[in-house]
Amino acid sequence: MKDRPNSAGVVPGTTLSPQDRAAMRDTFAQTIVAAERQRLRLRIPREEGLLHNEKGMHFHFRPEIFIQVHGRTDFRFPRETFTLDAGEMCIVPACLPHGETIHADGQGRFRNLVAGFYSHTLSLHFAHQVAPQRPDIETIEFFDAPNLDTFVALTNQLVATYHMHSPARDALLKGLTIAELAMFQNLVETGNANLEGDLGKVLKAKWVVRDQFSNPDLNVKTIAEKLMCSPDYLSHLFHQETGEKLIHYIQRVRIEGAALALETSPLYISEIAYASGFSDPAYFARVFKKHRGETPADFRERLERQKRETETRPKTIYHDREDFSAGQPVVAAS
Repeated sequence: MKDRPNSAGVVPGTTLSPQDRAAMRDTFAQTIVAAERQRLRLRIPREEGLLHNEKGMHFHFRPEIFIQVHGRTDFRFPRETFTLDAGEMCIVPACLPHGETIHADGQGRFRNLVAGFYSHTLSLHFAHQVAPQRPDIETIEFFDAPNLDTFVALTNQLVATYHMHSPARDALLKGLTIAELAMFQNLVETGNANLEGDLGKVLKAKWVVRDQFSNPDLNVKTIAEKLMCSPDYLSHLFHQETGEKLIHYIQRVRIEGAALALETSPLYISEIAYASGFSDPAYFARVFKKHRGETPADFRERLERQKRETETRPKTIYHDREDFSAGQPVVAAS
């Protein structure tokens, strides 16, 4: 049983050929038609066991989208398992550990289309079978996405809507799914494809960091090995293109993920430290304070305090009163 080998494999340098781009566009178009006709099966696991380092699994701080083209993928999560068949779509929520085992179809074919979200870019890649039950990236493209927040918000709303109980659930799922798929299709048709050369290598380095930040062994040397270049060359190139040292970028991504976990999960700070790629919680606390100006504990307490203050605010402010909705309006002093 094998998971995706991103943590061990080489990041491919192949970008989309015209044929791959057309195939990607057609996949989105066909999935949109299936959604319009209410024939698309969408699978979204429950958000349970977030941020835990489960054996044989990995997680990302942003959601991930899979569309099965050929064959099938067996997904494993902390509390459930299911199989994604050809023509079906799956969203893996942010921070949810997952593992995948793949199976080719009767004609020996396996392919799925995967979307991932990063800082200011998103990636789309086709995965294929390189050995029995073992997938790897076939071809990948990185896109500048000024509207990245919209993509992520739509994806998160799909996750929330999928598990809601409401007469409007199916209509909402259909509309949200079509909207997001159409945005992806438009991106493939009109988005940039000029991310080769030095810039492409920098973006791929960022992709490796975002994908594997929880690995405590991740460093400039291991990233350079995946990109098939020297650590010195990669460090110089990264700093030249971004103005930031790669080692600092790795640290910053880990702290960004830890901050998100502190805000959204009830995990102990030590658990968040380990999940963010730090092997020593005390060192994590020092690095966090260096980046954020406060300790992880102070950061979490400040957010909780702000949340409590927000919850006590009135819903509406009038010229002569404050309306708290749930209770009697408080008349302002004259």
